[in-house]
Amino acid sequence: MIANCGSQARGTLCASGLCCSKFGWCGNTNDHCGSGNCQSQCPGGGPGPGPVTGGDLGSVISNSMFDEMLKLRNENSCQGKNNVYSYNAFITAARSFPGFGTTGDSNTRKREIAAFFAQTSQNTTGGSDGPFAWGYCFLRKQGNPGDYYSASGQWPSCPPGRKYSGRGQFPITHYGPCARAIGADLLNNPDLVATDPVISFKTSLLFWMTTQSPKPSCHDVIIGRWNPSAGDRAANRLPGFGVIANIINGGLECGRGNDNRVKDRIGFYRRYCEILGVRGVSRILR
Repeated sequence: MIANCGSQARGTLCASGLCCSKFGWCGNTNDHCGSGNCQSQCPGGGPGPGPVTGGDLGSVISNSMFDEMLKLRNENSCQGKNNVYSYNAFITAARSFPGFGTTGDSNTRKREIAAFFAQTSQNTTGGSDGPFAWGYCFLRKQGNPGDYYSASGQWPSCPPGRKYSGRGQFPITHYGPCARAIGADLLNNPDLVATDPVISFKTSLLFWMTTQSPKPSCHDVIIGRWNPSAGDRAANRLPGFGVIANIINGGLECGRGNDNRVKDRIGFYRRYCEILGVRGVSRILR
């Protein structure tokens, strides 16, 4: 039998609010949802479909906090103006990933939200920063991005006229697996990542929550679930905010001495931690 969710199934999500077990099966028993048995869509998220109130996640980050953190995203110079990146879209998307921002004690939850928005803000920043307030300005990768299309047995042909360049908060390049995981037709409509607010957040949350072997998920690192190997420790890859930058863009930013992109990620993180009231920031900034 073939697994139907999680890392064993290319990040596929379970339907109807079911949990994905550590072995890649959907269900609602302790074997699927219990502590130590669940790999994604685990208990602890907000309520099901209905008016967007935030649920448990809303107790960690309110609409006003969201607006303060990303206060320049609707400036005229930003692609994200007209509220493409909205609080309601974020909360709605997060309901598909119940463990996000709802795992651990209050400080751990705040820390995860701060880390997620810090990393994605650096990827989408559109200003010279200063107060690190220009996150979520861009919707698409800037410059002259590549197309990233590669035919395979699963996706043998590219719909004519489509471009698969980087879009979203973690500019995605894996449109096929991502489309399958979140249930959106991104192969025929790749620009949904830049134009549909909920889909845009779902793609970034999928990246954040999914293990990319041999790398851990960003989620597991920030909540303290990841245990580094001897090789990780020898390479100074230790639990904390720093190793998340390595997961996201380590090949370009890490091991190169001082890098302004890394400094900016930290700058965003410190600012967001202050807004959210995170304790012990220096201890986890390795």
